[in-house]
Amino acid sequence: MPTRRPSKAHHQSSATPDTAPRGPTVPAARRKGARAVASALQPGARVILTTHVNADGDGAGSEVALWHLLRAAGCQPVIANPTPFPDRYRFLLAGADGADHSARAAREIARADLVLVCDISDLGRIGHLGQHVRKRGVPVACIDHHVSNGTLPDGARLVDPAAAATGELVYDLARVAGWPVPPVAAQALYVALLTDTGGFRFSNTSPRALQVAAALLERGLDPEAIYTQVYASVPEGRIRLIAEALDTLAVEIPPGIAWLTVPPGALDRHGVPSDELDGVVEFARSIADVRLALLFREIAGGRIKVSFRSVGDVDVAKLAERFAGGGHRKAAGASLEGTMAEVQERVLAEARALLSGQTQVDAQTPRRTGGGSS
Repeated sequence: MPTRRPSKAHHQSSATPDTAPRGPTVPAARRKGARAVASALQPGARVILTTHVNADGDGAGSEVALWHLLRAAGCQPVIANPTPFPDRYRFLLAGADGADHSARAAREIARADLVLVCDISDLGRIGHLGQHVRKRGVPVACIDHHVSNGTLPDGARLVDPAAAATGELVYDLARVAGWPVPPVAAQALYVALLTDTGGFRFSNTSPRALQVAAALLERGLDPEAIYTQVYASVPEGRIRLIAEALDTLAVEIPPGIAWLTVPPGALDRHGVPSDELDGVVEFARSIADVRLALLFREIAGGRIKVSFRSVGDVDVAKLAERFAGGGHRKAAGASLEGTMAEVQERVLAEARALLSGQTQVDAQTPRRTGGGSS
């Protein structure tokens, strides 16, 4: 797999790196949570930073930014994820030598004074590490912007579904705590916002999200260089993987559903990790008259992971909750037991019912492009 180039995505500017962050006012509803999280992060504490399986740009960016912020605040932070830090965002670790201990995450959790989970509100989202967190028995703080019915052990909470990204909440934490935001942390938070808003295109691109992004850019960031690192430095295998997935495209108009299936063994065949599937479902969502797009792929333990994306007023978080998943109104996910055919039958039946407003709708023969099968 090609090695990604070192980052040149931030540079020195006239902004003073050691000044406290300036930018939009922190909403009153978030200040209490931010103060609680800041109070829990005592100097000298060994803090484990973690996020969900197969970290995305928001999870990875938020925990890297927190690593820098907490180190400067006198804590001993360590990133310990359930799956390897994604190659696409590894450039964020430049200047954070020794931050990522994911390869020995369970051992790091066993030494924790506090666990801080980012971009999730349910221990089930950190896979096998959940049992180690429970066993350790220390407080579990949370910074998240998802709507979730999940539960966590007791700890401070900074949660607001109105935030565009978890990275926006980390920015608010820094503002409330009065912590300086150096360029390396600003870069990580910018990536969190950039990726979770789809390059500032999705409906969660609020005026405040753009104000926070502007404040981060004032730290001396180079947005073009960051774009190149995130979106224009992909391995060849990702493009070939996308080509295989697109060959499985199935479309039903009406009711407005499109879905893709990752062929068995495709990741290994093209030598890419699962995080290279990030954004693939957007091809299905981009089709005219599609209101609901899905991506199906096999994962470990005989389960099928489903990614849901929607257009307009379709709430895929509610759809994902029917399968013990969750997320946002327009982006959610779940994993189900069963064969690919079984899971697709169940999920597509619910998707058709959601779009039609009926309890059960007979499936029509899908329109397909390409020669693959789902």
